[in-house]
Amino acid sequence: MVRNLLISFAASAAVTLWLVHASKGHEGRSLDNNFTQPQKLHTVPVPRIGGVGIAVGLLLGVASLTLTLDTAAAQWGLLLLLCGVPAFGVGLWHDFTDTIAPRGRLLATAVSAVLAFYVLGAAILVTDVPGLDWLAGTAAGALALTVLAVAGVSNAINIIDGLNGLAAMCVAIMLAAISYVAFQVGDTFVGSLALVTLGAVLGFFMWNFPAGLIFLGDGGAYLLGFLFAEISILLLVRNPEVSPLFPLLVCIYPVFETLFSIYRRYWLRAAPASMPDGIHLHSLVYRRLMRWAVGNRSAKALTRRNSMTSPYLWLLCSASVVPAVLFWNNSAAIAVFLVLFGISYSLLYRRIVRFKSPRWLRASTSRPMPLSTRDNQET
Repeated sequence: MVRNLLISFAASAAVTLWLVHASKGHEGRSLDNNFTQPQKLHTVPVPRIGGVGIAVGLLLGVASLTLTLDTAAAQWGLLLLLCGVPAFGVGLWHDFTDTIAPRGRLLATAVSAVLAFYVLGAAILVTDVPGLDWLAGTAAGALALTVLAVAGVSNAINIIDGLNGLAAMCVAIMLAAISYVAFQVGDTFVGSLALVTLGAVLGFFMWNFPAGLIFLGDGGAYLLGFLFAEISILLLVRNPEVSPLFPLLVCIYPVFETLFSIYRRYWLRAAPASMPDGIHLHSLVYRRLMRWAVGNRSAKALTRRNSMTSPYLWLLCSASVVPAVLFWNNSAAIAVFLVLFGISYSLLYRRIVRFKSPRWLRASTSRPMPLSTRDNQET
């Protein structure tokens, strides 16, 4: 199993490094040089096609499953990757052209989910949520729930892809949890598939964090979101003893961030839910807690500030993953932790947005960070 992880890691790392060095040749098409959008936190043009390296790592890693499992396992893994082509392809096309609307990218991810539903039988059949199990018990209801879940998780990973290493490490932590539970129940195929994906993510991560030499892009974010969601669904389909709420608690940070953003934009600000803004939780942590970078606006200092923000959110992600792993077969306990996470997130966001951040979260500084014009506009 470790061999598969190392193969996907090495391939992803090598291709990603090549993309970084080759960026000058395709800078007109693949560099993210738009610094005007409110959610952008980088200061220099950076290639945003990191998903390409991850895709190559995944292909070689899945192919290597024949070394530890069998040909059938590799074939099923390749079928899953083929199902993800619409999500990855449309996202990558947007990375090059910046012409695909959010609705179009979500539609492509939905198409990938439908393909996996019929080709692999990756369907949500049980939810342990009152009122939803009857819907999941019908073919149309199961398809609707599956598509909604896969598209939602994919979009959630894209939402948190705003800082160096943030989305990649969160996905790595989440995949590690899925892999652990898969091996606990004896499902070597799902466990190995999660490890292969984990290796590809880490191969990208080493060039993305801390220097931010390359970004995931929409192609990479939607691909990872799709794969995490589908691997989680396969775990549930193949192992009924695993709580249907387990994957939800594992990925509750990006999912809750997305739901909270929709609520904040649509209900509080009367703006379109898809409109980008700069007041996600990770944006607030970057601007209001990383105070040691005050006064230095150099690209090097801001990149360091960007990278040092991510560990705050890794901890938040881990805060839900740990209890999920401990109570993976106990839906009642997981439901309690889901509620606790939602309350904790809301209280933390409220305090930070009102400049009342807990002292233990604040980076040390000799003087307070001034409220920028941008913060004024966002608040």
